[in-house]
Amino acid sequence: QERFTDHDPMQHIDSPKKQQKLPDTLSLSEVERLIETPDTKEVLGIRDRAILEVMYATGLRVSELIGLQLKDLHLSMGLLQTTGKGDKERIVPLGDLAIQWIETYLEEARPLLTRKHPEESHLFVNNHGKQLSRQGIWKNLKALVRKAGITKNVTPHTLRHSFATHLLENGADLRTVQELLGHADISTTQIYTHITKKRMTEVYKQHFPRA
Repeated sequence: QERFTDHDPMQHIDSPKKQQKLPDTLSLSEVERLIETPDTKEVLGIRDRAILEVMYATGLRVSELIGLQLKDLHLSMGLLQTTGKGDKERIVPLGDLAIQWIETYLEEARPLLTRKHPEESHLFVNNHGKQLSRQGIWKNLKALVRKAGITKNVTPHTLRHSFATHLLENGADLRTVQELLGHADISTTQIYTHITKKRMTEVYKQHFPRA
């Protein structure tokens, strides 16, 4: 500003970063317990099981989950399409169990829920056959977490973080997880860096002959 120099001495200095704390994540056994909690003899239980399977298998944001439409499903290819932040579209792979429960929901539960609203295009609907709300997802999840006997503070975002954490712990790289989560910038995904460092150390010890 004072025109003493044309060179900015702060150009290569990083500004201080606020420490980022990872939210609670669920262990694999807790995820499995939660997913198996809905009573799948009931219509809403089948829907809730499908919702939990999709949330954990894709790491979708809750807004992306409730925005899913029937046309976004490409089950024969094991994919779904979603629109994330900034209207950015991405393709997300689906696991076999998630596909199986979506198909069960589409065949056995959704037609009963939407019988008064057959024109409804959203994938997941409430007991009136209309699009599920964010509040509906939160309320159902809280009830299922209690029923599963999990004492952690679990939100829809907890399943998203668990999805990312479990992928990285099993060898996925940060860039792939960035794509799957729909983060525009890798810096957002870097809250998980400590997991990749831990994994890198484990791989080194396992594979380097003189480790």
